[in-house]
Amino acid sequence: MSIPQSPRQRDADVESSTAAASATDIEHVPVNDDPRQWGSARKTTTLCVVSLATMVSALASNIQNPSNSLIEADLHATSSQISWTLAAFLLIQGNFPLLWSAASEIKGRKPVYLVASVLFMAGSAALALSQSIEVMIGMRALQAAGSCAVMAISAATLADIYDPHERGTMMGMFFAAPLLGPALGPILGGSLSQAFDWRASFYFLLICEVLIFLSFLILFKDTYRRERSLTYCSALQRLLDSKEPTQSPNGSIFAGHKSDKDQTDTKDIEKQLQTPKVPDNASVATSTPGLDNVRLSIRDINPFPPYFQILSRKNNVVILIANGLVFGFTYCLSYTCSRTLANAYGYGAFDTGLVLLCLGIGSIAGSLLSGRWSDRVLAKMIEANGGKWHAEMRLEGSKLAMLWLPPFVVGYAWVCEKHVHVAVICIMLVLIGFSSIWIYTSTLAYLVDANPGRSCSAVATNSSFRGSLAFVSVLIAVPLQNALGDGGLYTAWAGVLIVTELLVLLVLRKGESWRRESEEDESKH
Repeated sequence: MSIPQSPRQRDADVESSTAAASATDIEHVPVNDDPRQWGSARKTTTLCVVSLATMVSALASNIQNPSNSLIEADLHATSSQISWTLAAFLLIQGNFPLLWSAASEIKGRKPVYLVASVLFMAGSAALALSQSIEVMIGMRALQAAGSCAVMAISAATLADIYDPHERGTMMGMFFAAPLLGPALGPILGGSLSQAFDWRASFYFLLICEVLIFLSFLILFKDTYRRERSLTYCSALQRLLDSKEPTQSPNGSIFAGHKSDKDQTDTKDIEKQLQTPKVPDNASVATSTPGLDNVRLSIRDINPFPPYFQILSRKNNVVILIANGLVFGFTYCLSYTCSRTLANAYGYGAFDTGLVLLCLGIGSIAGSLLSGRWSDRVLAKMIEANGGKWHAEMRLEGSKLAMLWLPPFVVGYAWVCEKHVHVAVICIMLVLIGFSSIWIYTSTLAYLVDANPGRSCSAVATNSSFRGSLAFVSVLIAVPLQNALGDGGLYTAWAGVLIVTELLVLLVLRKGESWRRESEEDESKH
């Protein structure tokens, strides 16, 4: 029979737990049922569930595109209103993850996955039953709010179960599924609309999401461990600091603003947690009963402090801009390519989807191979550096694709401009997809590695950047395509991508010193 703890004992346990966390690397704080010690079957199941969930969420972004003309006629909508169904989805999907990521760092991954799945199902059902375009715009926003949770915290879930030296390969495998979603979306949407009507696409998404919900409910075991979350530790520290000074059983003062000896500043904790000092025997953790009794309030799930913490570091901002530009480019490419195929080649929705599948095939191949290459390069660099490593080493693997992406984009530009045979367009799409995702996989893995304990917030901030830049790229794509043609538009994009690659190289060279400066500044405040 357990004996209830007094408030003083509980606070003492919490204080000691926070102090213990500060003595080791946040990535390797000893915890009960360590996800990194799980067997391969459990890890593979987790990887498969989150990958499939992300694929369905990505599928929702463009599955309606082949049906836009049918929706416009059935709901008596204008082209501008149809565009807003896409715009609303992009804006919400890009920025709502900030809330999901903050919630997952306090309440865990599984509750967020389940709640978000319910919203996705509700939005899909309402879309299938929509009788007006206004309702459809609103429900697309609701669907995006539910779908973006897996986009935001799936990479953090993988960070929970895989060590840094494994993440490149696993990130590459993980990205194959969500890249397949947008590739298959036009084909599935066109086929379902042709066989039934435009509502069939949303019924299909509803059925898929029901299966995803059941997978999370039954097969998924939560990977979150609060001892390894800087967001949780910071919230816990604020809770302790807000209390009156209390005397512990051994006579020491703690948990109050007046206790200078025992109170550790949150910034100091975060700095100490990032110091890689992991005892060899720290594979099994003992439970902390006091920590189990602490309940954090909803105000501790404020998404903006973690967001601004990520943006306070120059290395993060530069990589986020680079990632956003790459994503904006690929979204602009798929959008304008479909217009070119329809206007210049006379292709219908299904044939257009088949051509765009080439972009997805290249992306999947690049994702799988780049992850393995990234881990291989990282291992060699660590060995050459005497067993020491820093996060910027992760970016070294992206150099290979940097040589080829701009030339491939220029080639695509003038192939489309001159209306060369569509087979050449397919080849160029494969090459572009392969090289662009090669760079993106490394830069996203870098964001996770460079922000230990904040991986979920980092990925959510990345979603915000890429969603916002994708929204802008879609808004300017058609006017620029009409004014410059495909040749001028994508020659310009090649120049933008060169700048993007220079940003990545800048972080590769200066990122480590920037991070140290940021840590020193944080420790002073």
